[in-house]
Amino acid sequence: MPSALPILSRRRVLFGAAALALLGATASACGSTPPPELDDLTAQRDRALADSQLAKDAAAGARPQQAKALTVVADERSEHARALSEELIRMVGDDAPTTTTTSTTAAAAKPPTSDDVVDALKQSAESAAKLAAQLSGYRAGLLGSIAAACTAAHTVMLAPAGGTP
Repeated sequence: MPSALPILSRRRVLFGAAALALLGATASACGSTPPPELDDLTAQRDRALADSQLAKDAAAGARPQQAKALTVVADERSEHARALSEELIRMVGDDAPTTTTTSTTAAAAKPPTSDDVVDALKQSAESAAKLAAQLSGYRAGLLGSIAAACTAAHTVMLAPAGGTP
């Protein structure tokens, strides 16, 4: 009596195993959760945008020399927001959170001063430094440089003449 041909060849078994492995990897990637630092980086980006707008608003009512410094701070914080946005897009692709700009039209609100910008920069520097210490690699370096730039801005560029910050 002749033996029956095997139902499964070695080639089919290997092909099936490879297909299952590929399917498993694809399924787990589709259902993956975003990295935990996504919310933290989004908050840093939003803070950078708010600081930039605050510095622009303060520059509008400042003396010419201080207005120049505030404009530089606004530009730097805009660049920080851009770099953070690029990192968010790199992390999650097209699903990166978008900025939500809210404009308030309070007629009686007093315009911000350079002291308000200094306070915001101090908070931003502290926040970025704390987050940089928790992260590693490029993100830690990015946040460390943002913290350093905010610190330099409020201690050097916006420091009162002849006084201590």
